[in-house]
Amino acid sequence: MNFGAVTVVPVNGHGPEDVVVDAEGRVYTGVDDGRILRVSPDGRRLDVLGDTGGRPLGLELYGDDELLICDARAGLLTMPLAGGAVTTLATSAAGLDFVFCNNAAVAADGTIYFTDSSRRFGIDRWRDDLIEQTAGGRLLRRTPDGQLDLIADGLQFANGVALPPDESFVAVAETGEFRVSRFWLHGSRQGHRDVLADDLPGFPDNIATGSDGLIWVTQASPRVPALDAVRKLPAPLRAAVRSLPTALQPAPKRQVGVLAIAADGTVEHELRGELPDFHMLVGVREHRGRLWFGSLEENAIAYTDVPRV
Repeated sequence: MNFGAVTVVPVNGHGPEDVVVDAEGRVYTGVDDGRILRVSPDGRRLDVLGDTGGRPLGLELYGDDELLICDARAGLLTMPLAGGAVTTLATSAAGLDFVFCNNAAVAADGTIYFTDSSRRFGIDRWRDDLIEQTAGGRLLRRTPDGQLDLIADGLQFANGVALPPDESFVAVAETGEFRVSRFWLHGSRQGHRDVLADDLPGFPDNIATGSDGLIWVTQASPRVPALDAVRKLPAPLRAAVRSLPTALQPAPKRQVGVLAIAADGTVEHELRGELPDFHMLVGVREHRGRLWFGSLEENAIAYTDVPRV
């Protein structure tokens, strides 16, 4: 299905990568100069809440009055919803410093599940990890008492994170494998790993559980045939491609996509197409029938209504 009417909301900042919506319908996002912004439900008011000093990516509500921030440079952070100083929760886990803290989901008891996308390449070199296929992504957990644990390692560019309503598993987008993996937390399958969605037509990025209970998955670009070919080359040749100027490397396309997946893997909604004034759609949040979008490359967020079926 094609996207319906999409409204673009300028935010006076580049790359509002993720979005999260509070109970009042206000939208929070972070831009590449480190600022955390809040947009009114009608899109007419923009407030600057603070500055991480890094590059904020994934955002989540954390308790009643805080915002959880995955900052690609500064680590796992919190900030008051009203704005103010940043608190650092973690910059390393399981014996390794974070290289690319990316996205998170928060359980009802305050446990945080979050990703560190790569051992080798940070935010400024995300293309390099997709070319090299480093399998250096990690899924991590921070319990309410501050303990940090490794849940999974060896992920192909670990990206978005989501929990289903019953929190029986944690879902993680593996951008480099075009899939959403599932790690079981409770029940008879506890400790096992399987796949929620596989062989996706595009690169999955941020994912989030909506107020409808569905796991919404962005696809920032369809697969790039040139990149698929490069990824099959021997390692020295992949490294040679990586060393080329960005303009000569395989590049994302303008088409974007969004999936809504039930906990059993059933696809409930699928939107795909080119949006005239919005591309590199990497963040999604469903809130009361509306989809809010973030972008890695635009100076705006956007929204549309969930399609009726």
